[in-house]
Amino acid sequence: MSRQRVHIEGRQLEVSNLDKVLFPEVSFTKAQVIDYYVRIAPVLLPHVAHRPVTFTRWPNGVDGQAFFEKNSARHAPGWVASVTVPTPGSSRGRETLDMVLLTAVPDLVWSANLAALEVHVPQWQVDDQGTAQLPDLLVLDLDPGPGTDVVDCARVAHRLREQLAADGLDPVVKTSGSKGLQVYAPIRCEDKEHPSRYAKALAQRLSGETPEQVVWRMEKALRPGKVLVDWSQNNTAKTTVAPYSLRARPFATVSTPLRWTEVDALRDGRDAASVRFRTDDVLARVEEHGDLFDVAARRRADLPTT
Repeated sequence: MSRQRVHIEGRQLEVSNLDKVLFPEVSFTKAQVIDYYVRIAPVLLPHVAHRPVTFTRWPNGVDGQAFFEKNSARHAPGWVASVTVPTPGSSRGRETLDMVLLTAVPDLVWSANLAALEVHVPQWQVDDQGTAQLPDLLVLDLDPGPGTDVVDCARVAHRLREQLAADGLDPVVKTSGSKGLQVYAPIRCEDKEHPSRYAKALAQRLSGETPEQVVWRMEKALRPGKVLVDWSQNNTAKTTVAPYSLRARPFATVSTPLRWTEVDALRDGRDAASVRFRTDDVLARVEEHGDLFDVAARRRADLPTT
């Protein structure tokens, strides 16, 4: 096992197996994974700041076994920030989890060296004392069922944008990095269950208007030929892949922020491959457009009551 020490932003880290191929279809190595996360850090880190991180780790690459890791602060270097999160009713009998907070480039290098290819975060933050705050983001995950694709998702995303805007919200959109799209909006809410109630009602409304195109229930038998509007990601126990995170998919794709004009082009029949982005594509987009997912710069609005 080859190891070497690196120094970055005043931290010393040990990295290993840099030439190990983690994405065989495109010969993408661990060194390239680390390099991507270092280069994308200026736009990725603001989106995970103060949000406890769940990693998906693929130590033998995307063709090997994977596992989710929440209780990751146990073996993190002392300089990686962490927070203790209550987990009442945990199926594993844990009352708390010690979770990582990614705050700086060395943190990303450390996690990427563990083959933590994906970074997932909740729609809420913790304050400086580590106390969970009310959700500040709404998310609607558009997942195409069999016989549909991201073009169908774009048509649903357009409808969601119209409804969210009518409710006073200011939505943004990104690819999931896999098959679908994810629509977000910065919010203020009255209690932690409020986003789930609102998102569920919105998904039910779209499904009721076009039941042949949209489904809000999770059962797989209901999904062929339809787009699932997954409202359940607003549950405070759940997480969603972060903007700019790699996905553990064969071609090392990235969850990539889009302009709404790109969604409109998809809706009008543009090739689905036009929104399938790899690391070099994403870095070039950030160089050209900046952070298209800058929710901090968008209007934060109260969620309507449901």
